[in-house]
Amino acid sequence: MKVLLLGKGGQVGWELQRSLAPLGELVALDFDSTDFHADFSRPDQLAETVLKVRPDVIVNAAAHTAVDKAESEPELARKLNATSPGVVAEAAQQIGALMVHYSTDYVFDGSGDKPWKEDDATGPLSVYGRTKLEGEQLVAQHCARHLIFRTSWVYAARGGNFAKTMLRLARERDRLTVIDDQFGAPTGAELLADVTAHAIRDTLRDPGKVGLYHLVAGGETTWHGYARFVLEQAQAAGVELKAGPGAVDPVPTSAFPTPAARPNNSRLNTAKLQTTFGLVLPRWQAGVARMLRETL
Repeated sequence: MKVLLLGKGGQVGWELQRSLAPLGELVALDFDSTDFHADFSRPDQLAETVLKVRPDVIVNAAAHTAVDKAESEPELARKLNATSPGVVAEAAQQIGALMVHYSTDYVFDGSGDKPWKEDDATGPLSVYGRTKLEGEQLVAQHCARHLIFRTSWVYAARGGNFAKTMLRLARERDRLTVIDDQFGAPTGAELLADVTAHAIRDTLRDPGKVGLYHLVAGGETTWHGYARFVLEQAQAAGVELKAGPGAVDPVPTSAFPTPAARPNNSRLNTAKLQTTFGLVLPRWQAGVARMLRETL
């Protein structure tokens, strides 16, 4: 089996290089790859790459993920998040490949307090959310054999993340203020990558498993709860902090105005994924604690 990975350099792409390698021959590309063109700002070149590589499975981890920046460059965001995935999906359909694509909780309006199900009505609040929703729709429309995973609050040990920012600020400041009215589940890139590999194998054996799924770690928290947990773990590991968990003050979203509106309710219901693929998704604390053990 041959697997084509697009967007290998991102947080999820980096972990996918590891999890997809045991499935077969892995061709991993990024926007600056020279052997094949994989720059999502040049959608005209992507179909050619797919047709040359002729993979059995295509995993797309490329995206425009700068949520606030997308507000000022909507055409680029649309090209990266919608137009180019659509082009890849058309080429995947042409060669009969299975296509895996990632989306986001930002396709919802963030209302209410119930975890969103796959068939709930969408209502994105931002350019990022609108372009990711369009990308989902184009992939599903153009490639019958697809797996689309909506996720949220993604982090990885590699590169910057919320936990590392909180640790840096807690070393520098006596008190921190963190948003406490947005709810979700911090989800590790390695969890996304491992579930993806499992789902690919299952779907190749049972084509009836294609479709849209929600994929996040178990449980829920707020950014405030997330920050306190990170600082508790750091203190337990002996890290010296000026601001401990008790010095994290809760504030509403309105205290930090941003160009792009954020959904308050980013909870995602993962029952469909867990039932279909026979999985139990670990609670978010387990992944964050493990990431901190690697980075502290």
